[in-house]
Amino acid sequence: MGIATVSEGPHSDLDDLPAAVPARTLWGRLPLVWILPAVVVLAGGFVVVREKLAQGTAIEIRFANAEGLESNKTKVRYKDVEIGEVTAIRVGEDRKEVIVTADIHRNSGAYLVDDTRFWVVRPRISGSGVSGLATLVSGAYISVDLGHSAAKRDRFVGLEIPPIVTVDLPGREFILHADDLGSLDIGSSVFYRHITAGQVVGYTLDPAGTGVTIKVFINAPFDAYVTAATRFWQASGIDMSLNAGGVKLRTESLASILEGGVAFGTLLSATATPVVVDTAFTLFEDQERAMRPSETEIRAFVMYFGGTLRGLSAGAPVELHGITVGEVRSVDVEYDQNGGSLAFPVVVELYPQRLRGRMQHAGRPAPVRDTSEASSRAMIDSLVAHGLRAELKTGNLLTGQKFVALDVHQDAPKDRVGWMEQPAIFPTISNGLDDIQDSVGVIARKLSKVPFDQLSARLMNAIASLDQTLKSADRLLQNVDGNLAPQVQATLAEAQAALRNAKELLGQDAPLENDLGSTLLQVSRAAKSISALVDYLERHPESLLRGKPAGAQ
Repeated sequence: MGIATVSEGPHSDLDDLPAAVPARTLWGRLPLVWILPAVVVLAGGFVVVREKLAQGTAIEIRFANAEGLESNKTKVRYKDVEIGEVTAIRVGEDRKEVIVTADIHRNSGAYLVDDTRFWVVRPRISGSGVSGLATLVSGAYISVDLGHSAAKRDRFVGLEIPPIVTVDLPGREFILHADDLGSLDIGSSVFYRHITAGQVVGYTLDPAGTGVTIKVFINAPFDAYVTAATRFWQASGIDMSLNAGGVKLRTESLASILEGGVAFGTLLSATATPVVVDTAFTLFEDQERAMRPSETEIRAFVMYFGGTLRGLSAGAPVELHGITVGEVRSVDVEYDQNGGSLAFPVVVELYPQRLRGRMQHAGRPAPVRDTSEASSRAMIDSLVAHGLRAELKTGNLLTGQKFVALDVHQDAPKDRVGWMEQPAIFPTISNGLDDIQDSVGVIARKLSKVPFDQLSARLMNAIASLDQTLKSADRLLQNVDGNLAPQVQATLAEAQAALRNAKELLGQDAPLENDLGSTLLQVSRAAKSISALVDYLERHPESLLRGKPAGAQ
């Protein structure tokens, strides 16, 4: 068997390349023992980043105290939905408040704007009711009212009293100006036609201290009824009035009696012009004052009355036959140093347009009234020239309140308005009661001049003399009774006996009666004979000389 030989082929360049050596990386150079710590570090970093990304926004809220609040327990809620949690509570640097740090969820960060409001919800009892009873079980929490501002904010001042109206409640706010707050409080109701239409949401004292500013919120759709012709008035308690129609009681509701309230209405004769938010109105004392028509022409006068002004006060009406034509503004005292006398001016405001009559022309519209000062003066001068005078009258016998009455007195002395003074002086007259009081005063003064002491002494002397006279008369009667009484009794007995004898003589069968009858018959016959003789002599007077002729009758 032969041996085979292998022949070599041609030489290649690839044979000259070096052998491949595996490259060693950083991870390859690390020992396997470091793999687990690296995984732990990566996982921790992922958790940290995740928590950082999930972490919300930290804010600070300042409150007067931290009653009911606890760190990592008290929640922050919006519409009862949790949007954050209190993380820390500390006392402020000034030691007058507490600073609550809260963490707001990431998806709720848009709520943190400039006009967002925070307050603590806890059980509260107020005039408007009881709130926060659920927190007795769940604990207090911080509630949020979202704002509409675009400016971001992370520090807030919390409200100590929960807001009555939240931002999302439909309606509008208005401002009321009043002399005093009355019985109103935050939460007091606002009424429109006896329907609850809103609430009082706040009040402040004016900077000068001359009044208060009240903010009210009118719910939709009642806010549409607030116009330029709207009037607001106090509806607190019970409004009682006494007039010729009897006693009238007016109240909006039982709630307004207990906690106070405000009512509003619109003047029927005014134009209902729409108003914007925060329009200011005047808060009147009662409905009667609020619904008075607006006076476009007002003239001030001063009146001097001779009688007492007791019962007359500012605000009393000035009436003309029961129609209010003005109002008393003030009652003052004036001292005249030169004359040493006192005067009592009563300043009133008259409404001349109410004194003007309605001018109607058939088929034609009424002409435009002239409200100039010259026209008002001419009208008032004419009325005064025809006897228009002012006098005080009692409006209520129970309270003694007085008012100024204007009336035409035909017999009043001539007078005129003192336009040269400022205010002008309006002529007045005294009423009947003042005249009676003056007369009584004159009589009293005259009576005070009577010497009652001397008269009483003389009267006592006269009474003593009369007493002596009566005693003497009594003694005289006693003597008469003792001495004359027996004689009088004897005389009466004799008179009775004489009367019995006369009765017996004048009886029917008595002889005197028969004799008297015969005598009277003879006298009658003689009278007839005499009558015949007189008749004959009248016919034959010559018979007195010649005698009766023979055969004559």
